[in-house]
Amino acid sequence: MGVFALGVELDGEGFRPEAWRRAAHAPDRLLTADTVHRRVAAAENAGFTLATFADSILPGQEIPGRIDAVTRASFVAATTSTIGLVPTVATTYAEPFHTASQVASLDYASRGRAGWIAERVDDPRAAATWGRRPVSEDADLAREQRDSIEVARRLWDSWEDDAVIRDYASGRFLDRNKLHYIDFQGETFSVKGPAIVPRPPQGQPVVFGTEGEVDVRLVAADSVAAAVAADSDGAALAFAEVEVTLDVPGTRAAQRFGESSGSPGRLAFSGSAGELTDLLTELSAHLDGVRLHLAVIDEDLPVLAREVVPALLRTGVAHRPIPGSTLRANLGLNRPANRYATTR
Repeated sequence: MGVFALGVELDGEGFRPEAWRRAAHAPDRLLTADTVHRRVAAAENAGFTLATFADSILPGQEIPGRIDAVTRASFVAATTSTIGLVPTVATTYAEPFHTASQVASLDYASRGRAGWIAERVDDPRAAATWGRRPVSEDADLAREQRDSIEVARRLWDSWEDDAVIRDYASGRFLDRNKLHYIDFQGETFSVKGPAIVPRPPQGQPVVFGTEGEVDVRLVAADSVAAAVAADSDGAALAFAEVEVTLDVPGTRAAQRFGESSGSPGRLAFSGSAGELTDLLTELSAHLDGVRLHLAVIDEDLPVLAREVVPALLRTGVAHRPIPGSTLRANLGLNRPANRYATTR
């Protein structure tokens, strides 16, 4: 295996429903800039490759309200320098032109460290929120996701890298011959383009998802063996989803919440920092990375930063992101060629 990437989910207070009771701040401080900044800074200083930000158009039971994921990622873009910033933006019902513009803008704000988790929405309440007819069939959900990713990729390529010329002498800002119509026609939407944002610094921000034409596939598996077996598509990097409950000062993991099963499609880990280090080392022999979901962010992230990530860095299992590099580079992905420039 090549690069083994460490990702951490920083939405809400943690995956445990009662996590808000154990946060290191008052409940009304969750939706503040200070909380977002503090957690992302801690993850970056520890050496994580990327941070992800979950999102939904619908209120959840544990999180009655949230600031949208792209806004949170964009806010910390200017105050970070190495960590990748990867918000969730749904592919169902959303307009792909807007999604492509948002993610491209984040890539500029972060100087090439943006990613996008392309996620389905199968809750019929989302359709009512968008004013759309419900999409419920698996084939239809898959088609909307496939089309949304394809449109975004075409829009990111609709400006060639050198389309902006800024020729003051002639008064020409753009070379119009290097802007391209994408002419996409799907079953539920059509997009002509070009984009309103020039081609992103990465060429194409990194696309994460559970299926389809993605750069990083989030593997749904509840055991190491299942995660290894699920990694059968060599076209994309494979990340395991791991729920983490760690021993914290004064309390063992098993005592914090009692015995509980993990969420479907995720490995459930409960134990010491050393045991988690061993698990991640084992996974690194088979997969390209992990995304960690923490029981309580404010309790588990400090232990990861003090004990787990440094141990992985010392043994060479993980590597700190290189300052000035893009997220694609830190994941070992090449910068893609522009499809329109190469076929002109």
